[in-house]
Amino acid sequence: MNRRREFLKTTGLAGLGLFGAGSTLAESMKVLPLEASFGASRIQSFNMSGFAAPKLDVVRVGIVGLGNRGPGAVDRLSKIDGVEIKALCDLLPERAEKAKKSLEGSIHRPDLYSGSPFAWKKMCERPDLDLIYITTPWEWHTPMAVYAMESGKHAAVEVPAARTLDDCWQLVETSERTKKHCMQLENCCYDFFELMTLKMTREGFFGEVVHVEGAYIHDLMFLNFDKDKGYQGMWRLEENFRNGNLYPTHGLGPISQILNINRGDQMDYLTSLSTQDFQMQKKAQELAEQDSFWNSYAAKTYRGNMNTTVVKTKKGKSIVIQHDVTSPRPYSRLHVVSGTEGYAQKYPEQKVAKGHSWMKEEEMMALKEKYTPEIVQKVGELAKQIGGHGGMDFMMDWRLIDCLRNGLALDQDVYDAALWSCITPMSEWSVANRSNSIDIPDFTGGHWKTNKPVEITLKGGGTTKVRV
Repeated sequence: MNRRREFLKTTGLAGLGLFGAGSTLAESMKVLPLEASFGASRIQSFNMSGFAAPKLDVVRVGIVGLGNRGPGAVDRLSKIDGVEIKALCDLLPERAEKAKKSLEGSIHRPDLYSGSPFAWKKMCERPDLDLIYITTPWEWHTPMAVYAMESGKHAAVEVPAARTLDDCWQLVETSERTKKHCMQLENCCYDFFELMTLKMTREGFFGEVVHVEGAYIHDLMFLNFDKDKGYQGMWRLEENFRNGNLYPTHGLGPISQILNINRGDQMDYLTSLSTQDFQMQKKAQELAEQDSFWNSYAAKTYRGNMNTTVVKTKKGKSIVIQHDVTSPRPYSRLHVVSGTEGYAQKYPEQKVAKGHSWMKEEEMMALKEKYTPEIVQKVGELAKQIGGHGGMDFMMDWRLIDCLRNGLALDQDVYDAALWSCITPMSEWSVANRSNSIDIPDFTGGHWKTNKPVEITLKGGGTTKVRV
């Protein structure tokens, strides 16, 4: 038994919803949380921060999950030079066949894996794959990423990479032991304004950044309750039985990089508060009056409309993260950067301030000219053409492949995947305990003090071409 599992066993925490996927935090809301000292005292077997794997001239990819996000990934990856899509996997054979058909006329001739809940294991076991790209329902993210790394492959996994703290530790320990990358596919780190504010931060525009905000505010009410066009098996709706910040990484990823979290600063503790649910159970009950399919959902308790989670960092900075996917309001990820000398926000529009006044349009144009990062200059326009949330999905995929082909460290490592994902179970505990604060584990084992910040240059890379 490894140190993590031994710790959970001896402290009586192994069975809690914080750690095991099968139980809920509501069952253990008065049990003391995991102490951050475990993360601080663990002996790191290998530091994956800044790790550069051996170069791959051709990145041979297997993609699993071809329902919602997968087909877009197939299309984007097929256009990147130095990629060979060798395998496609989905539970439903027709989805795998459809994805393969979309590649007709290209250089890609993938084998198909389907018809079994564990067909993906056979794909991972192939010796001729380098990267497993995972776009499945959340509960499969950690098992698939762990199995991919155990099988000698790098793992790129959709958000959230993990649902529980136990999952987070499994990802960290497996990546360190196998020396395989585990990158959470946080596409918002590659959106244009987020990249620009990261460069502005690095070059001192904001002075000392003292406070940041991020969010996932997106009205998904009708999609969550659409049994025909929504998520297979209603899995996304069922995730909403958990009461906390269920989807933190889109807002949190970019601002964590701005604060150098895991690379110069670290999250210390959080407190989290949820409103009551004012819509979801009511919606389920209304549907149940017309269709008995919804009877079990009508009896469930759902998470609150809005969750607000506040994090304090080791260096005294503050982070606000919000989650609301039911209220009828405009989409927002907030993206606020507040420093001693400047301020920026993205929603409802991109704005920057020096002092008390917003910069004028011509000043904003000059800022974009000065602070547009190399990656945007290199593939930004191509990314917009190819698409994927306005181009950020393609820039993410291109950057991942370019790093693997040039033997560069990835922009997001396994510690980011674990830390950004752990906000969900930690926020659940806080909500269940009257918003009491809870220590956040240090997945780097103290190495955050010396790990180097994320590079936003193309130094050593930028050589990968795009097939348009």
